[in-house]
Amino acid sequence: MLRKISVCAAGAVLFAVSLGAGAALAQKSGGTLKVYHRGTPPSGSIHEEATNSTLSPYMPIFNNLVMYDQSKPTNSIDTIVPDLASKWSWNKDKSKLTFNLRSGVKWHDGKPFSAKDVVCTWDMLQGKRKAKFRKNPRKSWYKNLDKVTADSDTQVTFHLKRKQPAFIALLASGYSPVYPCHVPPKKMRTHPIGTGPFKFVQLKQNEFVKFKKNDKYWKKGLPHLDAIEWTIIKSRSTRVLAFIAGKFDMTFNVDVSIPLLKDVKEQAPKAICQLRTTNVTTNLIVNQDKPPFNDPDIRRAMVLSIDRDAFIKILGHGQTIKSGALLPPPSGVWGMPPEFLKTVAGYNPDVNANREKARAIMKKKGYSDKNRLKFKVATRNIAIYRDPAVILIDHLKSIYVDAELETVETSNWHAKVARKDYSVGLNLTGIGVDDPDAMFYENYACGSQRNYTGYCNADLEKLFEKQSMTEDVAARKKIVWEIDKKLQEDAARPIIFNNKGATCWHPHVKNFTTMTNSVYNGWRLESVWLDK
Repeated sequence: MLRKISVCAAGAVLFAVSLGAGAALAQKSGGTLKVYHRGTPPSGSIHEEATNSTLSPYMPIFNNLVMYDQSKPTNSIDTIVPDLASKWSWNKDKSKLTFNLRSGVKWHDGKPFSAKDVVCTWDMLQGKRKAKFRKNPRKSWYKNLDKVTADSDTQVTFHLKRKQPAFIALLASGYSPVYPCHVPPKKMRTHPIGTGPFKFVQLKQNEFVKFKKNDKYWKKGLPHLDAIEWTIIKSRSTRVLAFIAGKFDMTFNVDVSIPLLKDVKEQAPKAICQLRTTNVTTNLIVNQDKPPFNDPDIRRAMVLSIDRDAFIKILGHGQTIKSGALLPPPSGVWGMPPEFLKTVAGYNPDVNANREKARAIMKKKGYSDKNRLKFKVATRNIAIYRDPAVILIDHLKSIYVDAELETVETSNWHAKVARKDYSVGLNLTGIGVDDPDAMFYENYACGSQRNYTGYCNADLEKLFEKQSMTEDVAARKKIVWEIDKKLQEDAARPIIFNNKGATCWHPHVKNFTTMTNSVYNGWRLESVWLDK
């Protein structure tokens, strides 16, 4: 619980699905949006990172070919709108996707944007250029991409190896900006250049990240803000208290937990807080290349020790969601519904029975109260990782395991697990697009950099391809559910729960909308303005 602060505020707490209030007011230009951040971003290169610690502050630097409508809370094919591309079209069999590009767009350094920048970006993502990304977490998204061609300075075509109707959804993600061909990847990490509404100014480790208005932004009249400043405060209680006290206009992306939300409501009753499903799962990762965790029976016993309802009750006050890899309706589109989820092994609500099976497995492997398995559970050193890791360690005690918590700083976490420098971990997996193509190829495909556990099932990958080619939504869902069920039963990356969190802002922040099925796609901030 937060210590109460005296705040001159009155009125009722406003919860809204979208920010409708103020939409009819005259928009004001100017001002600095002040937001707190939970830790120093690992770099400024969105393509090289796998965290909203980078994406949320840096998305306003860039543009995509297309993006999800920033005023719509649910991401879908129907909410994709033009950005650097003015229009697009498929060929007959949906294996070629052509974009007409805008003329007159310039990079922040004054150089002109053209089709060659699009080609360069996706050539680097595919590892085809001499200039290489240091990390490439979403390379697997483009496994079906053969090549990108510049048909002219203002037209590009994505040539696919096979039909993939949902390919455009990948391009609409905040994780899919276009990079400048003339700027090397090293510079993009430390001083990124974009075509977007804001320019990078400065990052100071553990203190702040600053951006200023792009006065020559190609969208006339935008942005409304003069600047955006992100102040880094590692303690969640401290930063939330600072927001309540009015030191910040907005919290970090879904940083306010369900327990803390009560304090915000009580102490800043005028604050607008939107509690959202995030499509970020809390999950167990086990390095399948390291003994004894290369034994599937050991991994299965660990999964059987987990009491998902306890996590949901303690951390989410009963409001977080039991799921597989994909977020279920109504917030998500593709996840297993509750009646199907009950058929998945390990989701039996009888925890005692599950743990009896787990102890029997462990005894066969030689473990007991007198010979307990000992290892470290690695996790990222922020509260939303540490808190569930502590509960996980307690659950593992029930199956002859004594685990110790190992915390890893944000700047090192994703690199550490990507190189598989761990044995067991408590991880959070966010998905940049609510689509099975993104989820399966990024997190479960053989050889993907984001496949942290090393899981590889060639037969299942054939189903990845089958669902990807299926246009009928109902038919595709059936295939997707069977894949998700198999992934959970194989302990590929066992899902503990699907998160919810709140983003809060003070009423003078106008025209901001949070997303319901991805935390990664709503931070362009070009239309946000301050009424003060």
